[in-house]
Parts: sequence; C-alpha cells; structure tokens
Amino acid sequence: MLGFQPPAIGDEEIEAVAETLRSGWLTTGPRAAELERRFAEYVQAEHVLAVASGTAALHLALLAVGVGPGDEVITTPITWPATANVIVHAGATPVFADVRDSDLNIDPDQVAALVTEKTKAIVPVDLAGQPADLDPLLAHGIPIVEDAAHAAESEYRGRKIGSIAEATCFSLYATKNIAAGEGGLISTNDSAIAEAIQTLRLMRRGDGSLYDIVVPGYKANLSDVLAAIALVQLDKVERHGEIRRRQFAMYDESVAELDGIEPLARDPRDTHAHHLYIVRIDAERAGGTRDEYQRLLAEENIATSIHFLPVHELTAYRELLPDQPPLPVAERAAAEILSLPLSPAHSDEDIADAIAALGRVHTSLTR
Repeated sequence: MLGFQPPAIGDEEIEAVAETLRSGWLTTGPRAAELERRFAEYVQAEHVLAVASGTAALHLALLAVGVGPGDEVITTPITWPATANVIVHAGATPVFADVRDSDLNIDPDQVAALVTEKTKAIVPVDLAGQPADLDPLLAHGIPIVEDAAHAAESEYRGRKIGSIAEATCFSLYATKNIAAGEGGLISTNDSAIAEAIQTLRLMRRGDGSLYDIVVPGYKANLSDVLAAIALVQLDKVERHGEIRRRQFAMYDESVAELDGIEPLARDPRDTHAHHLYIVRIDAERAGGTRDEYQRLLAEENIATSIHFLPVHELTAYRELLPDQPPLPVAERAAAEILSLPLSPAHSDEDIADAIAALGRVHTSLTR
C-alpha cells in the first residue's frame, strides 16, 4: 500500500531527539524557546507560543481573545472537528458559514450575513494550504483566530500567514508540513494575547518552589523532545516544499486529462503551502462516485483520505445544533472530495504510481 501522507523523518530528527534526551530536558525548555523564536522569524510575527497540539492552540487563542459562555464564533464546516470542538470547549456556540465552491474555504459573504452582536470571533481555515480570504473577514473588526494547520508556508496577498490575524494557529501533527508528531504554535502581534496564552498554557507563575496562579489554566505546553523534531523539520521546510510543489505539478498535468476530476482552485495572488492535493469527482462525468474511486484506488494499493466531512453533519453537532440550516456548497462538495497521496517521503515514482492507478480507475469507470 502506498501510504497517504507518511512523515518525512530522517537521521537528523533522530539525532536531535537523542541529543535532547542526553541534555536532560524532557519537558518545556531551551528547544521549545528556540522553536518559538525561529518560527516567529519565519512567519514575521512578534510573538509565537508553542503548545501541546494544534487543537490546544485554537482553544487557548479563543480564550485569549475573550471568547466565553454565551458568545458565538463563526467558522467553516469543511474542517477537522477540532476547529468547532474548541469553540464548544470555550463555552461558546459555533455558527457555520458555507464555503466557496472554488477552494472550499469559508465564504466571506456568508460570514457577513451571520455576524451579530453575539459574534466574538471568526475562525477561518486555510484548507489544504490555500489561505482563506482574510481581508473581508478582518473588515468586520471582530478578532480572527486563524486555523492555519495546513498553512505553515502560505502567504496571503504577499503577507505571511501568521502575521495577519489577531492569532494564528499552526499544527505540528505527524502529517503536517512541519511534523513533530504532536504539537502546535500560536503566532500573534498582540502582546496582551501572547501574555494571556502564556498564562493559560502553563498554569503557574513563580520560581518552582513558591508559586501562584492567576487563572485556572491548562497543561498545554510543548516538550523539548517534540520541539527538537520540529526545529529540524523547520530547517527542511523549503526543501520539503519544493518536493510537494513538484508532486502537485505532476498531479495537475495528469488530472487535467481526466474528465470529471478537478483539483481545488488555488489563488495565484497567494502562496499555497501545498499541504493536501484534493480533487473533486463529478460522478456523472467521471463515471463513478468519490466512494467508488476511493475503494478502487485502495484495491490498487493507493491510500487516500477525505478532507473533510462537514462538521455540522456529524452526530455531535446535529444534536448540539438541531436547527442548523443546510449548507449546500459544503454538503455537495463533501460527497465529491478526495485527497491523493502527497508527502516529501514519497518519490516521484510513488506519485507516478498513484497517477497511473487513478488513470486506470478512471478508464474502468468511464469506458
């Protein structure tokens, strides 16, 4: 089976972990601090705080901008459920806006129609590495907590993702472009937000013997072991990005010849992080449904995935929000999207194998 998105880990990461273990630092220490400093330089932000996961990043960022019980937070349904879960964890209510048909990012016009006096924050997602359209969202004057789990290298209209929103949240999960296994990073240019997150993630202040807390915080700090892996991955981010760009180009050329199969749109004004290669499968023109393509590709030993099923249609949110109106663009897309193998760990031959298998499946379903 050709893996969908295996991490690109080498001897450098292994040695970095061994060196960290020999140093005696297992929890948060100098490597986590170095990761914060270097990532702040990379995304051109004043502050970066390292936390235990991308989910923790979103949760603490929402709390830091003041989201709490009785508030509403507008977000997209096309995302991993954690994006909505953290809104619930903060005591607020998620309000789902439909997405654009082109790139499946949140539709600013739909957001505008949903803003009320209860709206405390907006959480756009940079799906697959394509930045959400931030300028019209920022125009509302409501804090933006950006889910940039897919967008470590992205730029929006020439500005680095991580330097624009009130708080931008990145993931270091095993499949991400900077992969440490687990972990997250929050960037902000607001010192008050940074200070709030610092307090929330470690719970205590003091010298370790006499200590105090000012809020009932969380255990959400990042260990030096994981930070050491992330630092090596950050060193490789440009090299790995070049490999993924080449894989995107291979897919683009081949998919263009397959009727009924089209990749998500990428805005030429922005820098795309090339995190996921997502296609939409038109069942009528492509000869089969997305599910049929996924099953037949698996029989060809090609692993695929789906990014994402609409959150508002998952059981927890159908029960939490029984009056949720339909979101037709997201719901239609959810039946069509399929993510193809993509990773710097893959060779060009691996991607060529995936492309050949996709072509065989397409031929078998359309002849």
